[in-house]
Formats: sequence, structure tokens, C-alpha cells
Amino acid sequence: MLVLGPIGFTLPWLLAGLVALPVLWFVLRAVPPAPIRRRFPGVALLIGLADRDQETDRTPWWLLLLRMAAVALVICGFAGPVLNPKVEAAGEGPLLIVIDGSWADARDWPRRSGRIAAALSEAGRAGRPAALVSLTDIPPGGPVFVAANTLAAGLPALAPRPWEPAAEDMRRFAASLPDGPFDTLWLADGLAREGRDALLAALAARGAVTAVESPRPVLALAGAGHDGGRLRVTVLRAGGAAAGPDPEVVARGLDPRGIERELARAPARFDDGGGTGSASFELPPELRNRITRFEIAGQTTAGAVHLADDGLRRRKVALVTAGAGREGLELLSPDHYLRQALAPSADLIDGTIADILRAAPDVIILADIAKVPEAEALSAWIEAGGSLVRFAGPHLAASDIGRDSLDPLLPVRLRIGGRTVGGAMSWSQPRALAPFPESSPFFGLPIPADVTVSAQILAQPGPDLAAATIAALEDGTPLVTRRRVGDGQVILFHVSANAEWSNLALSGLFVQMLERLAISSASVRPDAETLAGTVWVAERVLDGFGTLQEAPSMAGIPGEALAEPVVGRDLPPGLYALEDRRLAVNAVADGRELAAAVWPAGVVVEGLEIARDILLKGWFLAAALALLVIDIFAALALGGRLRGPRGGGRPTPHRGPSVAALLGLVLVLAALPGPAAAEQDEAALIRAAGNVTLAYVRTGDATVDRISEAGLWGLSEVLFARTSVEPVEPFAVDLETDELSVFTFLYWPVTASQPLPSPQAYLRLNRYLRSGGLILFDTRDADLAGFGAATPEGRRLQALAAPLDIPPLEPIPRDHVLTRTFYLLQDFPGRFAGGPVWVEAAPADAERAEGMPFRNLNDNVTPVVIGGNDWAAAWAVDENGRPLMRVGRGLGGERQRELAYRFGVNLIMHVLTGNYKSDQVHVPALLERLGQ
Repeated sequence: MLVLGPIGFTLPWLLAGLVALPVLWFVLRAVPPAPIRRRFPGVALLIGLADRDQETDRTPWWLLLLRMAAVALVICGFAGPVLNPKVEAAGEGPLLIVIDGSWADARDWPRRSGRIAAALSEAGRAGRPAALVSLTDIPPGGPVFVAANTLAAGLPALAPRPWEPAAEDMRRFAASLPDGPFDTLWLADGLAREGRDALLAALAARGAVTAVESPRPVLALAGAGHDGGRLRVTVLRAGGAAAGPDPEVVARGLDPRGIERELARAPARFDDGGGTGSASFELPPELRNRITRFEIAGQTTAGAVHLADDGLRRRKVALVTAGAGREGLELLSPDHYLRQALAPSADLIDGTIADILRAAPDVIILADIAKVPEAEALSAWIEAGGSLVRFAGPHLAASDIGRDSLDPLLPVRLRIGGRTVGGAMSWSQPRALAPFPESSPFFGLPIPADVTVSAQILAQPGPDLAAATIAALEDGTPLVTRRRVGDGQVILFHVSANAEWSNLALSGLFVQMLERLAISSASVRPDAETLAGTVWVAERVLDGFGTLQEAPSMAGIPGEALAEPVVGRDLPPGLYALEDRRLAVNAVADGRELAAAVWPAGVVVEGLEIARDILLKGWFLAAALALLVIDIFAALALGGRLRGPRGGGRPTPHRGPSVAALLGLVLVLAALPGPAAAEQDEAALIRAAGNVTLAYVRTGDATVDRISEAGLWGLSEVLFARTSVEPVEPFAVDLETDELSVFTFLYWPVTASQPLPSPQAYLRLNRYLRSGGLILFDTRDADLAGFGAATPEGRRLQALAAPLDIPPLEPIPRDHVLTRTFYLLQDFPGRFAGGPVWVEAAPADAERAEGMPFRNLNDNVTPVVIGGNDWAAAWAVDENGRPLMRVGRGLGGERQRELAYRFGVNLIMHVLTGNYKSDQVHVPALLERLGQ
């Protein structure tokens, strides 16, 4: 490339044509005079005479200059002019591209992807092999250098992880580097961390290292807790006061209808100008308990999200006792120790049962109450999900409640009277507690040796007693029993809530047991000793962009790992559940500080900005065309052709426009598409009409369209190999111009920036749907909460589908024909799995035929299928038939790809054959009529 100032030329040898401009000056300046017609009979005498003396006129200098400028612009235009060309020293040898791949990269991930794509494109032009490694997903065996275009094809599958690179992984990667020389481009997230210097030294020893960082600050949330009556959220910022303006923190939660909304917003304050600040929220208990997460406004990273769990939520607990203790004897009150244990972490409510139920408490505690008023209302509250906790005492021991039959408000039947196992009138000693069984929510809690029980209420023996007992004394008698009632539970402590029957209420074990039963919330995170012996299940997890997703199939997490969690592949950030308890694992640990990365002097540090090369060929040729048009009119004016024939005077020379007209015609023909393209499109439509053709909608996004085409190629090959369907090459449909009736299947990938079709296009689309066509809408976001309303693609889908004549939809039922047209399926994954897939709802009168496993559905093909599993990416293959995009990991990923192909086969067979398999419901009647 030849660079002259801000303009470069990709074909500089064409500029040699500028040398011919002086020759053109002499050629163009002489033109013959324009003839003038005059009617004179004597002219006939001059026919056949030759004029030996010819006189030429001179073309005006300004017209010559205009023509030469037009020719110069044409030459320069075809030489490939580029504005602001990016000229770099061509590297030699392999290129290793390293990205941190952490949540901090998500804040400007599109720009990072563009920077990687530019680097791979440049390496491809230079013929350099390349390797791409994410430090949060390091491949075993070290980097493998391949052709740069091979890596570029897999860029859409690259995404940041919600965790950070581990120091041990970086050291292992440094040890696996090849010995040969190579250059490194490191796209860093801007954070300093252990293990980075050792890896940098290993890379620098093998070649030049260029670091790329974003100038934007790294923001994160590192903990939330109670500060008096306020909620205080810790905000971290890498770079200190120079990192930008103070951010805002948003508290989000569910409204009464279960829709997540912004509940409050507060600015973060960095009083000392450092990297640690806080945001304070003062909210009523009702709003405070609805908070599900905090996030930094305008940030889309997992680090900018802090999930709330039971430790942040103050539960509403209602205390009901038989009566207050005597004056001066508060320590003997039935609820004294309960209040001491619950007041720091719960909102306590007092009143009658009727008043308490109106306040919608989370837990109701009855301390030594035998006869319960409003029993029916209380039972309904329990079945709806409430937790009733009862403590024994003299009143309950003296009553006959639950003796003859199981009381609805008790977990087990009780024996008459109480049991005394210690004291002056007893030969036995107070009983200690037995170790908690594995099935108990208290499993793993250490039992102090000095906790003993001197009196208790016994349960009637029975086959269900062992299952109901979650804590027992060393002699096997129940200490705590529990019974599930509907969505709620009833729990009974067989000892009193004060210190009369046991010193349990005086120990720290009492508070821990209340926390395990989700009666109170721990003000601090439980330690490893407290969580020992428990197994937690991932409920929802965060991705690198801070979006909560359904948790994949993960093994249970031991409770000890959640005490001080180390976020990684085996423990992604998210919500983990154990029965009614929730623990949050966040991308940034509490107490963490962020430090900006500092690079040594020998490393070149660049920004993410990519100098956009602006091609000027079109502008140059357009300017040349404009000058030539001016030349045409100027020549006509000088030759007198604009005013018609003239009759007298000195003849005006004709400045012929032949050169300008010829050059203008060449430029026009080069700019306008010829008829070959239209004929080719028409031929392709004719070919599609006579064959099975899988078509996709052009979105305007080159990457998405390329993956759609590759996906339909892959599905076509599978159909050709496994079925009698023989599709031809896929077709890219332009909704504004192409005829849709020749296609039976249309794949429509939805992008956030896709323009809405015109009203005429919607008329064709509705006609296409009514005539039996099928459109597969794919939002490619893996989360269709309310038809994808939670994502930009989902919201765009709602706008695109609003003018369409779409029938009522429902998730694919288990007996839908799509589950058995060719393969038997119950899941319909693509590159993502688990997202719901919506089809036309079955008629209300659809009934299952006797002896058949499915309903007698209508014979129509569902006009639309809506999902977000990114099927085209799972189907996509390259020119050699190899998968283009990665799906999952290992054998599980290949199994998911196979299921995606099977869904595609079922879908196409459904389009081509309709609900023919539903006709099997008529088989018994047909056999009966045939006499079989």
C-alpha cells in the first residue's frame, strides 16, 4: 500500500496513468469547428473540392483542466484510495491472541471482539498462523496455531466468563507455551491479579507483546449489608478518582405481580477519592425484603451485580405467647430468648392470630400455646407456604391436643404429660443431644457438650415418627419434629423456648438452628463449620454480562465450599438453594479491592479503538462522473448545441463531448447492477420453487446472515443423508422484494437492530403464513421470559411479530407432532439448551383418543415456532462439512448438537407432511371397518 498523507492506495501501480495527463492535454485541446448549416444553391459547386488549409480552434483552458481532473479522479479511484489507512509493521511468525475473558471484559465486549477480528484479518492477509486463548477457559496442552480464518469463524461463540483467571491456571498455561518464537496480542481486562507477571514474562521471552486495554473504569459491587436501619452496598472502582464520575447503584426486586422492577436508586460516594465507596438505601421493610439484587446503572457485567440472599432479607416473624412473664422475671418469659435471638436479623410482629395473618408474616412462632384460635385460617396460611413453629411448655404438656389423633397444627401425635429426665426427684441425668442425621437441616452443626435437656414432651411412636424427627436426644427421643403441609411446614420443638426445660435457648446452637430453619437470617455469612455436611444446589447462575440464567445440570456443592467461595467453572456465581434457604455467590467477593493493571516499560499498550479504513473509490468515481457531466453540458454550450441552429456570424467550434460521454457511460455501467444479477435471482427463485429449499431472512448483520446460511447448509446435508428429502442450496430472502410462496420453511434470526419490514412485506408474510408456510423465529438469547421480553432481541421479536397474523401460542406439549415426526424428542436444544419453544396452541376440545398416547389434534401445520436456542449456530458447518460453532463441551456438547439436528429434521418433516402422525388416532376405527 502506498500512503500519501491521510490517503493510501491499495493498487498504487495504477497511478502511473497520471503520467499520461500531459499527453491528454495536447489531444483534447484541438477539436474541429462545429459546422453551420446554410441554404445556398451555389454550395453544390464546391462538392468534391478539398481544403488544403485546415484551421483548428483551441479548447478553453478551463475545459481542458476539467477534463484532465475527471481523468485523474478516474485513475485515482481505480487505484483503491483509502482514508486513514492503518499501516503497521508486518509481523513475522505465529500470532498468539490472549484475552482475560473475565466479567470485566464484558463492559466493552463488542469492541474487544472487533479488535480480535481485526487482528485475525490482518494475520490472515499476512499468511500468519494464529491461536486464540481465553485465560478463563484455557485449553489443555497449550495453544495450537492454525489458519487465522479458521479462528475468525468461531468468534461469535466467544463470550466472557463470570469469573476471573486463576493464578494457578495462568502458571500452567505459561509452562505449556511452545518454545518457538511468536508475537502476542494480550487483550486485558485492566485488573491486576496474581500470576499475570509470570505469564507476561514467559510471553515476552518468545516475542513482542502488545497489550490492549479499555480506557473505561472497572466497576464492581463487593458486598451488601445492614447498617442500622439502612442497607449499605460497597462499590469498587479500579483507577481511583481519575476513573470517571461516581456511578449509581440500583436495587431491583419483584413487585406484587412477580415482575422484576427497579425499587430504589442511590449514588455511590467515594469520599476519600479512592477506589472503594458505598451506596446507602433507606427502605421500608416491605420493599427491603423484595430486593433480589443490586447492580450498577449502565454496567452489564457480572461484577457489577450483587445478588441478595437470606443474609440480606429480614424475615417477618410473628411471636404469639400464652402471656408475658411476671414483672422483674423477664428471663422466665416464654418468648424472651426468642426475641433476643431474632431481633438482630428479623422484623418481629406481635398481636393476635387474626391481626398477624393480615401482615403476611414469613414465620409464626407459638410459644407454649395449646389451644390455637383461628385454627382454620392458620391452616390455610400454612398450606399456602407459611411456616408454623411451636415450642412446648407446661400448657401444651397439660392439654390433650394431638393425643387421640394428629392435630393439623402439630407435626406428630403427642403423649399425655411430659417427661422429666433430670432434677431432685429423678434418678436420671439431663440428656444431651444426639448428632444430627444427614437428612436433618441441622446436619453438620457442632453440638456443645454443655447443652442438655431436663424435660420434654414425648411423641407417640409410629411408622412416620423417624421421618418426622430432625433432631433427637441421645436416647433417641425427638427434640424437633417437622411435617410438610401443602407448600408450608409445621415444626415442633419438644422443649420450652426458655431455660426451664433445657439450656438450649442459652447457647449459640439455638440461633444456628433458627437460621437453618430459615426462621431468621444470618447477619454474617455462615462459616465452614456451620455449613459442614450440607449440599447445595445451583438454582440460577450469572453469565459474564450479569444476566441470571437457569442453572445447567450441576453436581451439588458442598456447604464448606460456599463459606468462602472461590468463583470458577465448578462454582459459578449465582443463587444456591438448600430447602428454604438461599445463599448467593457473587463474582466479586466481600472485602475485595480492585487494582488497575500496571504494564512494564517494554510492553506497548494500545486502546480498543480500531482505525476505520474509509474506502474512497466510490467518492472518487462519483466526483469524476460529476465533472464529466459538467463537461458534457459545457461542450454542448460552447458548440452551440444548447440553443439550436444559428444562422450567421462566425462559426462557433464544436467541442465534442465524445470523451466525456464515453467515460461517463463507463462509470454509470460500473456503478449500476447489470441485468445478470436480476436474472440470477429469478433463476434461483425458479429453482427454489421446483425443489425443497430452506430459506432464511436477511437481517443486515453480516455475521448473523453468514451463520444462518451455514446452519441451513448443515441441516440440508443432514436431511439429504438421513431422509428422502433432498434440499437444494439455502436461499437468502429479502422480505421487501422476494416472493415467499415458493418456500415452505423460513428461518428468521432476530437481532436487536433489525429494521421493521414495510407494510407490503407484512402483507406477503401474512399471506405466506395463511397459505401453509412456517417461520422459525430464533432470538438466539437462550432466555425467552415472556417471549424473550427480558432481552433486546426478545423485545425486537415482539415488535417484528406484532403485525403478523399469529394464532395463540403455547410451549410445545409432550404429545405435539413435532416430538415424533421423524425422531422421538422431548428437548429441542440448539447452541443453547433448556429454553422454551412455542408453537400454535392446540384447540380447546382436543382430547386423547382411547388407547393412544396423544390427543386428536387438528391437521394444520403450526405457522410459527418461536424459541431462543440459536439453532442455526448448532447446525452450521463450514465448506468441509465440519461444525462451525462450538456447542457445549466434550461428548455432552456433541450430544446436544445431535439433538439440535434431530429437531431440525422433525421441523422440516412437520412442514412437509403436516400432522399426519396424529391420524394414527383413527387407526382403531379403520381396522374395525376393515374387519380386522
